[in-house]
Amino acid sequence: MACTLEYIDYVCSQIQGVGVVRSRKMFGDWCIYVDEKPIILACDNLCYVKMLPEIADMMHGAWTGFPYDGAKEHYILDIEHRDNAIPVIQALLPLLPYPKKRKK
Repeated sequence: MACTLEYIDYVCSQIQGVGVVRSRKMFGDWCIYVDEKPIILACDNLCYVKMLPEIADMMHGAWTGFPYDGAKEHYILDIEHRDNAIPVIQALLPLLPYPKKRKK
């Protein structure tokens, strides 16, 4: 089941104020960008973030899963609790790269 547009709007509203937030439909699900960096994969109305050692303490006890077939395991971000989600996103911002430019 793909994400609903209402869920994507909710996720984006929950992380407002962290930076410039936008969403983009990709491969049947969604990617949420903050300051043009892909931060959240939204699949099946769940938010996934990369499992990086720098956020392991913050995500201790969080559920994990695979956003799509063939993906690496990710943390599932509890987006409903904004006070917990925002620090995770702020920690990820300096760690994640900008997307590579497509060659024409």
